Amino acid sequence: MKKFYLLYFFLFVIIHHTTMGQNPGVSYFQQEIPQKANKEFQFLAFFINQGVTSNFYPTNEFLRGQVVGRLFGANSTTTSDTATSMYVEQRIIPFFIYQPSLFDGKAILRVSMEIDWTWGDASYGVGGNLGSAISADQVNIQTQNVELELLPWKGWAINLGLQRMFDTPYNPYRTLFDKMANSGYRLSYFGTDAVGVTVRHDRDFGRYKFGFFKFYENDIFRDDDVNMFEFMADRSISPLWKVGASVNYVRDRSAGKGGVSILGQGLNSLLNDHNGTFKFKFGPNPYKADIVWLGTFFSRNLDMMADPFSLSGFFNYNLGSADVLKSADWEKAADIGGFAANLKAMYRYGQTTDDHVKVDLIYTSGDEDGLLDKKYSGVMTANTWGAPGAIFISSGAYILMPHGNVVNRYTPAVADLSNMGYGLSAATMTLSKGIVPYRLIARVGGALAFSNTEPLAGGKHIGTEANMALIYNIGTYMSLEWHTAHMWLGKFYDSADDRFSAAVNGGKYGERPVNPWTSFLVMKWLMF
Repeated sequence: MKKFYLLYFFLFVIIHHTTMGQNPGVSYFQQEIPQKANKEFQFLAFFINQGVTSNFYPTNEFLRGQVVGRLFGANSTTTSDTATSMYVEQRIIPFFIYQPSLFDGKAILRVSMEIDWTWGDASYGVGGNLGSAISADQVNIQTQNVELELLPWKGWAINLGLQRMFDTPYNPYRTLFDKMANSGYRLSYFGTDAVGVTVRHDRDFGRYKFGFFKFYENDIFRDDDVNMFEFMADRSISPLWKVGASVNYVRDRSAGKGGVSILGQGLNSLLNDHNGTFKFKFGPNPYKADIVWLGTFFSRNLDMMADPFSLSGFFNYNLGSADVLKSADWEKAADIGGFAANLKAMYRYGQTTDDHVKVDLIYTSGDEDGLLDKKYSGVMTANTWGAPGAIFISSGAYILMPHGNVVNRYTPAVADLSNMGYGLSAATMTLSKGIVPYRLIARVGGALAFSNTEPLAGGKHIGTEANMALIYNIGTYMSLEWHTAHMWLGKFYDSADDRFSAAVNGGKYGERPVNPWTSFLVMKWLMF
């Protein structure tokens, strides 16, 4: 009898569990499977893949990876009427974001990397901007940002570590890049990554930030560093208008030590010849420098939401001095004082922001005699210390001035506001039309630039550019784009020599180079 009850019990358990397993109304994993995604960890990325053809390229055999700097500068980039470059390049910038609930969302860790290559360039090696040849297996991940953001109180943010160093009042981790490239100083003075700490406070009608950045440490037991301090604030003075001001200070005690590869950095380095900035020819003697930037900026209807008209601009004056060590004494080598001014106007004539006309004007002071009078009256930017350290990519030009659709080759004719110290007067105009609203956009544009002082045996006209683009938005932040541009070089490139730094026209003294052109098809996706 006991055996019968025992058998009955086992049969009941088996039948019961079999029946319940077939019942779709019963769930056994309510606790194991979360009801919504875990928000502590996030992944974002920017992907770009483009095929490029142009008639300019570096002639140096060693520059097969990343090429940065001025066209016809010391980076060996030049143009040709017989050779045509054709290549495909690719980039992904992944962001890994961790915001643990343990700290109630008030601590955020962000890590971003950059992986670039030109298709088929190299494999089984070590180095950035390479790694897509057959078999691949390249060690090529470049650290871009590793920063901690603390949110101690409402409206406050403290960013610590390797982070964005942008000359805009907006938080670069909470603002779309297009807005940052068109606000403040539009990344034309400081637009790169650097290690340091920033403290921000966003209020109802304004915001401000304090920042400290370490450009170069060099010997940790010596006073031979390059440090930057900043303060920036803006405020809404009406529903449409905003005004702001800023102070930046760079204390350079490096004497040129450290820097980008063998180029070095600072006022007296070879980096200036690559970036198209002014080179202070101090010779082999150590120097020390103190540079201050005092600026103001404004905007009206920056997002073009309130009405069809938008206006923005800035004025920035850089001043300071540099001393050189001679015979155990510091002697005044140069006084510094130069300025830049910008004005941009946009009119939206259609139903979307893609239906607009834009005019962009830029003026920067220049220097006529180098340091013969021990005074530099041109502009200085972070391009004196970084490659690149400032990126004025929102003008609408493609070749004459920098453009944002680049991966490994960033070589505009005017790579820095200073224009090698000669100064700059430039204007760009863009006409955009949303053929199919938010889906298909067409653009045509032009650019014109002059040097404010003339190079030896050359003229002031730098060049004239015409460009156009066709953009198809496949989905949210995913687009397929075609761009093309042609630049007609001016008498500026007839120069026989350069009084300031490297050759104006790539060493072809007295001979104007071939006009540059480019065309590229690009696929972009901002994923989140």
